[in-house]
Amino acid sequence: MMGLPLAFTAPLVLAAFVALPLLWFLLRVVPPKPRELVFPPTRLLLEIKPKEETPARTPWWLTALRLLLAALVILAAAGPVWNPPAATPSASGPMVLVLDQGWPSAPTWEQRIATASGLIDQAEAEGRGIALIPTAEVPKEVSLLLPAQAREKLRSLAPVPYLPERKDAFALAARHVAAEPQAGLVYISDGVDLQKEAAGAVFPEMKLAQPALVISGGLAGPLALAAPENAAGALSVKVLRAEAGAPRAGQVEARDQKGLSLGEAPFSFAADAKEAEARFDIPVEVRNDIARLEIVGEHSAGAVQLLDKRWRRRTVGVVSGASSDTGQPLLAPTYYLSRALGPFADVRIADAGAPAEAINRLLDQRVPVLILTDVGTIPPATRTRLLRFVEEGGVLVRFAGPRLANAQDDLLPVRLRRGGRVLGGSLSWETPQALGNLTPDGPFRDLPLPDDVTVTRQVLAEPDGALGERTWASLKDGTPLVTGVRRGKGTLVLFHVTADTSWSNLPLSGTFVEMLRHVIALADTAAVAEEAPAAGPATALATRAAPAAIRPSRVLDGFGAFQPAGPLVRPLPASFTGRASAEHPPGFYGPSDGLVAVNALLPPDRLAPFDTSPLGATVEPLRAGEQRDLRGPVLVAMLGLLLLDALAVLFLAGGLSRLTGRRARTVAGALLTALALSTLAPLPSPARADDAYAVKAANQTHLAYVRTGDAEVDKISQAGLAGLTTFLGQRTALQAGEPMGVDIAKDELSFFPLLYWPILPNAPTPSAAVLARVDAFMKQGGTVIFDTRDALEAPPGGTGPLTPAGRKLREILSGLDIPELEPVPRDHVLTKAFYLLRDFPGRFTGGTTWVEALPLVRDGEERPARAGDGVSPVIITGNDLAGAWAVGQSGEPLLPLTPGEPRQREFAFRTGANIAMYVLTGNYKADQVHVPALLERLGQ
Repeated sequence: MMGLPLAFTAPLVLAAFVALPLLWFLLRVVPPKPRELVFPPTRLLLEIKPKEETPARTPWWLTALRLLLAALVILAAAGPVWNPPAATPSASGPMVLVLDQGWPSAPTWEQRIATASGLIDQAEAEGRGIALIPTAEVPKEVSLLLPAQAREKLRSLAPVPYLPERKDAFALAARHVAAEPQAGLVYISDGVDLQKEAAGAVFPEMKLAQPALVISGGLAGPLALAAPENAAGALSVKVLRAEAGAPRAGQVEARDQKGLSLGEAPFSFAADAKEAEARFDIPVEVRNDIARLEIVGEHSAGAVQLLDKRWRRRTVGVVSGASSDTGQPLLAPTYYLSRALGPFADVRIADAGAPAEAINRLLDQRVPVLILTDVGTIPPATRTRLLRFVEEGGVLVRFAGPRLANAQDDLLPVRLRRGGRVLGGSLSWETPQALGNLTPDGPFRDLPLPDDVTVTRQVLAEPDGALGERTWASLKDGTPLVTGVRRGKGTLVLFHVTADTSWSNLPLSGTFVEMLRHVIALADTAAVAEEAPAAGPATALATRAAPAAIRPSRVLDGFGAFQPAGPLVRPLPASFTGRASAEHPPGFYGPSDGLVAVNALLPPDRLAPFDTSPLGATVEPLRAGEQRDLRGPVLVAMLGLLLLDALAVLFLAGGLSRLTGRRARTVAGALLTALALSTLAPLPSPARADDAYAVKAANQTHLAYVRTGDAEVDKISQAGLAGLTTFLGQRTALQAGEPMGVDIAKDELSFFPLLYWPILPNAPTPSAAVLARVDAFMKQGGTVIFDTRDALEAPPGGTGPLTPAGRKLREILSGLDIPELEPVPRDHVLTKAFYLLRDFPGRFTGGTTWVEALPLVRDGEERPARAGDGVSPVIITGNDLAGAWAVGQSGEPLLPLTPGEPRQREFAFRTGANIAMYVLTGNYKADQVHVPALLERLGQ
């Protein structure tokens, strides 16, 4: 109805609206209101008007009210329905329902299932069978389902993370329509395609008794990501949509392998644009950690782009031995290399000087790839460092030149002949050679073979049995142009020509850029080699570059969420370069340190609207919500208007005259109006008192203290935690809210990470139920600081008789399930969580601080790193921490310190900061301070 999702079960009743103008005239005349006049007759004579009276008329607002009431009666009789189901083809045969299952349907999957359910309900009401054909799970044969069976199958369907071929589903539908000529076809389409195919390729010829129904559009179209590019200044990604429409904006979020957010970038579509761009202007070190890009709020596999190490922007060091780098910089090898590497790597060109010194400087900077252009003799010490660099996983790329041709260097993939080979020229019988072959099992196997690259000079390799296996690219006469070999975990690569144009025109071609891109990518492929079968030394590089198959690690579902790979997911072939499919869904493949990403969309892919015009079908939009009958709300509105009409008539007829006085009339009118409105709007339920407490505690991090019932102690606890909160806000990134006092017997404790509990000797021992609540709080990750505040009274070292506060604490702890305790060790994370501390002073300094004991240490071993969360649920002290933290409104200390050392209060606040960081960060800080122990474990 005029673009609204509104329909009527009896639309002919709406013709009664034509009679509304007639009602206007019928409702205008009512009997005049009786007038009350006071005797004597002379007064009556004064009230008589000297002109002819006209009949009283109904006020216009009352007439409009009654016309509205009549309109509501007509509307209710017509049977209004919000979000009506699509009108199925009026065929007498079964209903053939084709449902798109690709990732574009994922954001609106609930609405699609609701629409399909409504169609099944209509088929059930008409007594028709249902043939359900999903486009991704096409059955071999169509079987008619009962409505209950169709609903059960519908609930089992889910969107898939790729775009399935629709032609198989429509071929099956065409066969069923041929067998059932009276069948009706309904297609719930996602409206998205990658390339417009010929109509006959998707829709075979079908002879339908009634035109088919296509349900498509109506809601916001799906968005997708493609073509990520890690350029020099930023990482950019294309945001795509199938059809240009209204302006649209959003955010793209970047996450690392652990799912932690690394940043967000906005994008915005213009009114006539189908593409937008999101740019992440963040440091390259952070960009290299990005493993997942996703559109915020767009839950589909197409809205996700996974990035592996191929998208990393690596740092490449370049060292040149040629003098032209300083004499003619625009003709130097470093100029060609920097221009070729610039789109995908950060180039560090060594300063002019001895090549050995430049190599050592770059190795100190830990670059993953090192390129040497025409560097001949390398000193033994530098050569040893280079060899270790390669064996540990680095990539060393050598370019030939006059110096390398005349040097004796074995840090190469092949042995070289001294001198070189000149092709063409006045003193040569040979002509320049073109590029002839790219080895099928080398890293250049997927590059197109150029026909415009020629070589006029090269260095030759000594022929041996391994030369053929180490050759990645060769000239037409079979001599090698590029060779490579694996050495340890790294790779040695040699270009048998120079990096400038003096020996060949290769640096002027696009093939040179792609060759360098593939060579640089070898810096992170050591882990993938472990997936390949064992191979001998001669085939080690080929095995490493092209493993037989890569096992799936984790894949995306249709909604873009990670899930374990199912039994139908096949290992990824080494030569796989296509987009995702049923056998290879999008996700990560390979080991954790050598993941390979497969995405739903390739970089050149673009979205296009899916053309359903060959079906000759009626197109209806997809509805956003469920079907809803509006007759109930219309009838409620009618009752309200009837009540208002009755009040109006009563008022005009003088029925309220018995209520004397203006105030009485006002009160009566207000009461009647409230009564009328109460039938239309139910009163909201009053909020509970504890809701405000929960909202306040959950909206921000708060430090909490136990209310003991002693006003002075509770005041110091509140002031102490307030002072610590201010200190944390000034010195750390934590911006906590004001401290909150809790009643451990009534209030919910799970909102707080830390609970400070001052022990009073004369306080009653909490009941078993209260201690159970505290015990549950600690087991769920909370930490309780028990402060006896008796460090001056307690004997040193924790020996001797207990103080009254110590006895009360022992009574409390006897009802709690606490772990074994020990004094804080010198290497505990609590001593290093934020500040480096040796002890934990408060208002006093002599007390011992106790925490959960670390695991026992076996003979001959150092103390192991802490496992699990790494946070002790109990911290016990007697140093009166809150007394040292307590400050007034102006920041002045409230209590003196004992013994009152100059920096005692500062170290007390540092103690509080370490405790807060320790409690809030858990095993993160534990891992940081125990790195040596963790590395030692990994080495074992």
